[in-house]
Amino acid sequence: MAPRLRIAVPLLAACALVLTACSSTASDPEASSSGGVSLITSGTLTVCSNPPYEPFEYKDGDTVVGLDIDIVQQVADDLGVELAVVETGFDGIQSGAALDANTCDVVASGITITDEREGKLDFSDPYFDANQGLLAPAGSGLDSLEALAGKTIGVQQATTGETFATDNGLTTVQFEDTGLQVQALKNGQVDAIINDIAVLGPYADDTFEVAAEFPTGEQYGLGVKTGNTALLEA
Repeated sequence: MAPRLRIAVPLLAACALVLTACSSTASDPEASSSGGVSLITSGTLTVCSNPPYEPFEYKDGDTVVGLDIDIVQQVADDLGVELAVVETGFDGIQSGAALDANTCDVVASGITITDEREGKLDFSDPYFDANQGLLAPAGSGLDSLEALAGKTIGVQQATTGETFATDNGLTTVQFEDTGLQVQALKNGQVDAIINDIAVLGPYADDTFEVAAEFPTGEQYGLGVKTGNTALLEA
């Protein structure tokens, strides 16, 4: 059965709580203010995201769309500015490097809030509850951690899925994004893949199934540069 999406708070209402005006502490002299919020580009809220990660961010033609993009679009609308999406590697997103380099004002990419990440960027209120999941060939019997012993598991680098797999002693191969993970599974390069269960559902079909859910009690948040309280509170 395909996993159901569970929203921690109504999304549009969350926008008012999730990112509310950021009187940024950024020292970049090029930054400009919009409604009291400092932005790296005048009149534009710039977001870093890492598609494909459907339904949160994915490509519709040349345009990045999805749940995360809908949220930050509402924030941009509330600020009276345009929205620009910069496709960015997830490691640069979750580490805060993209924010520190002034590549974007906010990061939105299905980011689980962790203690380690909270030391590198400031998070919004949580907006989505998540667990880890397993995508495996249908009927393969790979439906538990025990069944994965001795198997090669594809993980997305720098994610909580990678941490979960490593902590459970699994043999892993890292991939830069979910699309490459799934392609490796289809090509037989890995036996199964682990990622947040919400993003595995779109890949389930007659050939592959979401074979297991691992309760990890994760929550997603949007991230801003450390100290940028204005964007969090507006």
